[in-house]
Amino acid sequence: MGKQAVGKNGGRFRGSGRARCGVGRAVLTAAAVAVLAAGASAAQSAAAPRDPRAGVVQQGLDELVGSDGVPAALASVTDGRGRSRAYTSGVADLATGAPVPRDGQVRIGSNSKAFTAVVVMQLVAEGRVDLDGSVDAYLPGLVRGDGIDGRRITVRRLLQHTSGLPDYTGRLGEEIRAYEPRELLSLALGQKADFEPGAGWKYSNTNYVVAGLLVEEVTGRSLAAEIERRVIRRAGLRHTYVPAPGELRIRERHAKGYYRASPDAPFVDATEWDPSWAWAAGQVVSTPSDLDRFYSALLRGRLVPRAQLDQMRTTVPAGRPFAEGAGYGLGLVSTPLSCGAVSWGHGGSMTGYETRGGTTEEGLSVSVAVTTQPGRAAQQHMERIVDAALCSAAGAGGSGAKGGR
Repeated sequence: MGKQAVGKNGGRFRGSGRARCGVGRAVLTAAAVAVLAAGASAAQSAAAPRDPRAGVVQQGLDELVGSDGVPAALASVTDGRGRSRAYTSGVADLATGAPVPRDGQVRIGSNSKAFTAVVVMQLVAEGRVDLDGSVDAYLPGLVRGDGIDGRRITVRRLLQHTSGLPDYTGRLGEEIRAYEPRELLSLALGQKADFEPGAGWKYSNTNYVVAGLLVEEVTGRSLAAEIERRVIRRAGLRHTYVPAPGELRIRERHAKGYYRASPDAPFVDATEWDPSWAWAAGQVVSTPSDLDRFYSALLRGRLVPRAQLDQMRTTVPAGRPFAEGAGYGLGLVSTPLSCGAVSWGHGGSMTGYETRGGTTEEGLSVSVAVTTQPGRAAQQHMERIVDAALCSAAGAGGSGAKGGR
């Protein structure tokens, strides 16, 4: 069975060398993948819509499959009026060569942090949480360790990764099983603090586990229920959900997710497994168009009041693998575009899937997903597709990205 891919690479979940997925029904070599995907890519590319961004996006997806070797790639482009176009390339199932479902569901990884942050910021707007209050005020005595003291960590520092809390993901065990949030926190608290609260920036999934526990303590409801009520329903997301305890399968149409231990190793089916180790930091399942809809709704002030949105978009410099010049706010990342504009989003990675995207203040959104966790070169290729689509819209006189902060 091997170890689940539970490490992190900067701001997103990354593989740690072996996939802890517990399934191996499809194992294909890279050469076989290329043969299967090439035919599917050609057919789907020929049917691409005649849109100013269609060529940019479809060509990019075809290159992700043909050059970067991912099994499948899918994308959504949503304009400022909420109209979406879906794009696909590759194959949904390496064993059968089945076509990729348009706008299929994927595990969105750390995009989930933006969902959790929205719930916290709604509680801030309601006066139930103080953004600059201590974690200890809501979870008394819970966050304690070597150099770790919840009385000195504010809610803001959790959401912005400036708390100094160490990441728990490197301490997850070999056993494939469900994890409880407090168990994840305990793994983190067994380590020394990364730095004094507020003295630095370091991405840590532990921050969002604590934020999720805070939500449950303040509301008396599960984090999943609060995300469903406060975010998914309010934003009108029809194909987004938080998996229930023990839920291994992806509910709706989807391309299978794959893992491989090294660039020349065979792909292994990694679609069905327990994502509870990610919880508030990365458990959500969604589609590219729903991700577009979520970020557009957030940036247009439909999910949090303007004052709280401004706080979410107040950033500190973020490191790799975020793009050069990126800033991290409260669950939101700002990314400079090649055309001089700025986009907002997060991005995410989970065993079997990787997502990148961006949304402008005018509401134009692009989301790209692939069905494996690729190397850094392919991740950057995904980011360039997002950049090119957003900038081509601006250059064509569409709803471009302007401004930012």
